Amino acid sequence: MTVARSGRFESERDPAFVRLNSSLALDWRLWPEDIEGSRAHARALARADVLDDAELDALLVGLDRVGAEIAAGEFVPTDEDEDVHMAIERRLTEVAGAVGGKLHTGRSRNDQVVTDVRLHLRRVVDRQGVAVAELQAALLDQAEHHLETVLPSYTHLQRAQVTSLAHHLLAYFWMLARDRRRLAAARAACDQSPLGAGAAVGVNYPVDRRAVAALLGFGDVTPNSLDAVSDRDFIVEYLSAAALLGSHLSRLGGELVLWSTAEFGFVRLPDAFSGGSSIMPQKRNPDAGELLRGAAPRLNADLDGLLGVLHGLPLAYNTDLREDKRYLFDAVDCLDEVFPVALGLVAGARFDNARMRSACDTALLATDVADHLVIQGMPFRDAHHAVGRLVRLAEEQGVDLFELSDEDLHEVSPLLGADFRRLGDPLASLHAKCTEGGSAPTRVAEQLALARIALENGEAGSPRP
Repeated sequence: MTVARSGRFESERDPAFVRLNSSLALDWRLWPEDIEGSRAHARALARADVLDDAELDALLVGLDRVGAEIAAGEFVPTDEDEDVHMAIERRLTEVAGAVGGKLHTGRSRNDQVVTDVRLHLRRVVDRQGVAVAELQAALLDQAEHHLETVLPSYTHLQRAQVTSLAHHLLAYFWMLARDRRRLAAARAACDQSPLGAGAAVGVNYPVDRRAVAALLGFGDVTPNSLDAVSDRDFIVEYLSAAALLGSHLSRLGGELVLWSTAEFGFVRLPDAFSGGSSIMPQKRNPDAGELLRGAAPRLNADLDGLLGVLHGLPLAYNTDLREDKRYLFDAVDCLDEVFPVALGLVAGARFDNARMRSACDTALLATDVADHLVIQGMPFRDAHHAVGRLVRLAEEQGVDLFELSDEDLHEVSPLLGADFRRLGDPLASLHAKCTEGGSAPTRVAEQLALARIALENGEAGSPRP
């Protein structure tokens, strides 16, 4: 049986239009939510005396059967069904009889689809929030073993000062903490039920919208029916969060790619997440990290795509809005694909502590020397200039900064005495960075404790004891 076309039309649709108009490829994944929303709507119709008890039972049994058939792969829609809603209604009418045609009373596909998407996106965010937390936990597990593993920090991709691997990894933890907070905000934006808005202006039946919202787990109802059917802000909020999350994962992937090169040699990525070459047998390529890096522009494009669709649309519903699912589901699929890869890379990474320490050449300690002069009374700008002269002298002589002679030191400043040599220890420099949030192991241990609390409590922020 095919759901009849409206009597408004004398002829059938052109096959080319049928193909273009069919959204099944986009919205079929919404079938569980469509059935869930239909069950709640049927109960609301019964409470409004639109359905009697027998009709309600028949619809609920029929919806359960349709859901079971879809889950088992026994029911497959056709292009003539146009969308997930019409496909389920057609099959429901086949199994439940004429009462299936009553289910759409007091409902439009306009409020139906946006309800389905809100229900679906809540589940997506819950699942992906867990995935982000798992990646955060992997970063913490690695960081706990490297509080005193020194490596250079970089500015402008030039070696800058000494930090620890733990401190570096925790920077990604806090990025992801903010991402979890944004995902949580996107979920909260889903928490209004549009059912009862109808096509645009509400419906003529005494449907209790708040009762339906409660059945579906929504905290509230949309206050304006025109806005309810045309609002896609909640999807934009998710896509915005996804785009920024993708940017953070891209930075992580890009850094692992860089660190795994022979030029850096800071990390060996796990075999399970590395690729080879079709011609060069020696190659060990960081393909997984590159794919993380490449996901970011895709997620940005999804956000830009939906914003483009929404631009200039008049109220209320327009078929353009069907494209929301194209961008939403692409972003969902992209993140679902990259999360386990990012987790595998972080959890399986093996860091070369010795190589990282060897990269901490004494030039990274120049700021510590300047601070040493400041402590002895020299203004910082003068100290900055003096240490710059020391670095230049060392370069000209081809020696380490701390191999300069006493005469060279005294020529630059009489404040550079015997205690100057003790500043040449990268670990001492690390311990000196004692401000809250700094690289000193005691401060990083505090960070780790705060991060564990945040993770265990399911918090996205930075709690304070």
